[in-house]
Amino acid sequence: MQISTKMYSNVNAKLWLKTSFVMLVGRIVFSNVHAVELTGSASFEYRYFKQESALTSPGQHAPSVVLAPEFYAKWDEGKQSLLFSPFLRLDREDAERTHADIRELQWLMVRDDWELRVGVGKVFWGVTESQNLVDVINQTDLVENTDGEDKLGQPMINISLFQDWGTIDLFVLPLFRERTFSGENGRLRFPLLVDTDAARYESGAGRRHIDLAVRWTGSIANWDIGVSHFYGTSREPLISLNDLATSLIPYYEIMHQSGLEVQYTLDAWLWKLEAINRKTSSLAFSAMTGGLEYTFYSAFESDINVGLIAEYLFNDRDDELLSPFQDDILLGTRLTWNDVQSTELLVGLLQDLRSQEKSISIEASRRLGQRWTLSLEGRFFDSDETTSLFYQFRQDDYIQLEVARYF
Repeated sequence: MQISTKMYSNVNAKLWLKTSFVMLVGRIVFSNVHAVELTGSASFEYRYFKQESALTSPGQHAPSVVLAPEFYAKWDEGKQSLLFSPFLRLDREDAERTHADIRELQWLMVRDDWELRVGVGKVFWGVTESQNLVDVINQTDLVENTDGEDKLGQPMINISLFQDWGTIDLFVLPLFRERTFSGENGRLRFPLLVDTDAARYESGAGRRHIDLAVRWTGSIANWDIGVSHFYGTSREPLISLNDLATSLIPYYEIMHQSGLEVQYTLDAWLWKLEAINRKTSSLAFSAMTGGLEYTFYSAFESDINVGLIAEYLFNDRDDELLSPFQDDILLGTRLTWNDVQSTELLVGLLQDLRSQEKSISIEASRRLGQRWTLSLEGRFFDSDETTSLFYQFRQDDYIQLEVARYF
């Protein structure tokens, strides 16, 4: 099996991580540690693609295994803690999907009205179901899943300030993480391979450009609001042909992005909105996702909760290959059985309002005993638009089964 491990690709990044790790471990060794936990999971995943690939190399069967332990320690009466979450996947087919990452390696100090985090961390912003436009701190780990929910660990310094009128988060992000892409034997990829070794940057500092972000979050009555601004290297690269037209080259621009997220809660209703305005040297565009979710509690005189989801996706960027959700609607349902096994099912249909293009997603999970979980996922694509991202995946419908053991 070919193993391609790509964690941090420059010496400065590796040195920064090693130094941070030694310092953080040292704090534990020489402090009064009174709580240490080792948890995590190991899982086996099997993807079956319904059709042969439109390309020549990839097959229809893609088994892989994942190891994701989590080490947590706290001391100083719980005011300081360390979280270490490495990640490793071994994939039989795709050498690029075989990869390792440090999802989190973070020291946390807690005080009455502020918190400080230093190290490698994961930060999530957003409220909508179909996509999270405002979520720009961490880079997308695209070889894991096309839904964009899996993220690479991001080196950061983050301070949170708590006030009666809300919370201010300040971020300094000293090292950039490149997006991952499928390899030659991978599915869900472009016809030409993305040559990540040839990545280019607008900034002369390249991966060492220092990115900055600020975010305010607060609640007013039934409203939860977030306002953010990010300045730095765009997590979404532009893609172009190399000089010989034999591969694709990612190009990372510097961007300003302002974001807004709003959620209004009223009884069984959730109203959601995310909106951004992004400016780079090559383009400026706005995008939004908004909708609602209504939950029928104890539906059909049972313990099952049934949620109905509807969202509208808009983007005025004129590039369906990189921004497919320009005029789309999501219709979905979420079923929660509220049983001992925590059985859940989420089904969504994403329909382009300008064409017949659509995609269907299915996610289901159920606990087996105390330590095992069985998960099912399906992704199905239907597109005749040659300029669309979904057209590249038209023969990549798949069903995925995962069995995970937690420890």
